[in-house]
Amino acid sequence: MTDLDTGPGLADRVHGGWLGRIAGNMLGKPVEQGEVWTRERIDGYLRRAGALPLTDYLPEPADPADGAVLRPEWRECVRGGVHGSCRDDDVDYAILGLHLLETHGFGFSTEQVGDLWLLRLPYLQTFTAERAAYRNLASGLKPPLTATYDNPYQEWIGALIRADVYGWTCPGAPRRAASLARRDAVLSHTGNGVYGAMWAAALIAAAFTAPSVRDALESALAEIPASSRLARTVRRVASLHGTRLPWEETLTTLAAETAGLGWIHTVPNAAVLTAGLLYGDGDFTRTIALTVRGGLDTDSNGATAGSVAGVLTGAASIPGRWKDPLEDTVRSAVFGFDGARISDLAGRTVRLAEESLAEEHS
Repeated sequence: MTDLDTGPGLADRVHGGWLGRIAGNMLGKPVEQGEVWTRERIDGYLRRAGALPLTDYLPEPADPADGAVLRPEWRECVRGGVHGSCRDDDVDYAILGLHLLETHGFGFSTEQVGDLWLLRLPYLQTFTAERAAYRNLASGLKPPLTATYDNPYQEWIGALIRADVYGWTCPGAPRRAASLARRDAVLSHTGNGVYGAMWAAALIAAAFTAPSVRDALESALAEIPASSRLARTVRRVASLHGTRLPWEETLTTLAAETAGLGWIHTVPNAAVLTAGLLYGDGDFTRTIALTVRGGLDTDSNGATAGSVAGVLTGAASIPGRWKDPLEDTVRSAVFGFDGARISDLAGRTVRLAEESLAEEHS
C-alpha cells in the first residue's frame, strides 16, 4: 500500500499540482525581477501594505514607488484582481509538456520537443535559453547543439520550469520522471540547468508517495550527480534547516555562498525553493509564501513550490483563497490551449499518469 492509496487520491494530487503551480506563479509574478525585488524589498512592500505574514495573493502596493517597478501585469495578479490566470511561460511549458506526452507518448525524443516548440509556441514568448534554442532550431541546428551554440544561459532556470508534467505523470517514480525531464532539458540546457529539471521532476514525482517534504527532497537528490553544485546547494539548505537556523539566516547564508551566479541561475533559485519547501513543512500557504518572499525568480520558484505542495496536500486541501480566483481557467500562449480549464488539463494528466503506472507495473 502506498500513500496514493491512503492519502489524497491520484486525481486530487495531480489537480493540486496544477492549481499549486498556477497559484504560486501568480503570487510571484508581480515581483519577478530579482535585481530589483530583493528579499528585503519584498518584505518591505508587504509590511507597508500590512500583509505580513503573507497568507494570500499580494496586496496592491501601498507606496506608488513600489507600483512603478512591479511587472506590467500586476493588476491581474493581486488580491481582488485575479480572474483566471495570467499568461506566463511557467504555465505554458506545463501545458506544452502535457501536449508532448499526449502526442508522442513517454518515448518522445528531444527532437520532437523542439518540433512542438516551433509548431505551438510563439518565439516572443520564449526567453533566455529557450529563445536561444528556438533560434537554433529555426536555423536548422539539431540537439544537443541547440543547447550550446550561442547560448550563454545554459545553466539558467528554464529547463527546471518545464519539468512538472514529468513528475505529475510519474507518481512515486522519481527516476522515471528525471529521465523524461532530462530528455526535454538537453534541448536548451547543460550541466546544472539539466540537473535542475531532473531534480524538480523527481521531487514532484516523489511527493506523491513520500511521507514528508524532506523525504521527497532526498529522493530527488538521488537522481542527480552528488558532486554537482546543485546537489551540494540543496544539501546545504537541508543541513542548515536541520540545525533549526531561522529561514532568513539560511537564505542569507546561501545568498553569500551562491553570489555572482545571477538571479535566474538554477542553483541560487534551487536554494530559495528548497528553503521554502523545508520551512513551509507541507503547509501550502506557508510554502509558497516563504518561497516567493525569498526573492530571485519569484514566479518560477512560487510555481514549482506550489506544484510540490499541491501534490503533497491534494487540491481539496488547498485553501479557497488561492484556487477560487483562478476560476478553473488558464491563459496560455500555447496554440490551441488559451482559455483551457485547469480541471480538464488535470484530468488529461491523470490519464497519462495512470498509463505510466500501468507501464511501470507491467
